[in-house]
Amino acid sequence: MRNALIGLSNTLHALARGVAVAAVAGMFVTVMIQVVARYGFASPPVWTEDVARYMMVWTGLLGATLSFKTRADAVLMASVFPARPHWLGWLAEAIHSAAVLTFVLPVIWFCFMGLRGGLARGYLARQAALTMDTLGIAMVWIAVIVPVSMIIILIHLAARWAEPAGPATAPTETSLD
Repeated sequence: MRNALIGLSNTLHALARGVAVAAVAGMFVTVMIQVVARYGFASPPVWTEDVARYMMVWTGLLGATLSFKTRADAVLMASVFPARPHWLGWLAEAIHSAAVLTFVLPVIWFCFMGLRGGLARGYLARQAALTMDTLGIAMVWIAVIVPVSMIIILIHLAARWAEPAGPATAPTETSLD
């Protein structure tokens, strides 16, 4: 079970990295189309700004999963507490996990559930009712990255706890190469 969870985390990390790179490339291409069309032809396509904006959202949220997995996220206690076999290391991991769960779980909950309960008024349900004017697609296809990225972070968090407690738990990957 431990190896399966760590393997799932690694697979999701690789997949998220590929999609994030594609989103950055898509954002770059649409911005370049907009710049050339605006300053070269004085007539930019209306869809380029929306596509670039939504690619940026996808890049940012997938980038959050990448930095969490590689432990490149903001960690306040990294230099204060020792590594995990020590009890202070376990305490630091528990505090860090509690902070992550405090943020991630409500985001996931309200993506599916409304303020008064019920699936009909959750964030995704509200976005499904909206259509993007420039592209004519449902906004839910843009908004779906919010719960997906939060669930990926939860899986990465579970994989951190599944890692064996050694003298120093090094990040599995530290670059985007």
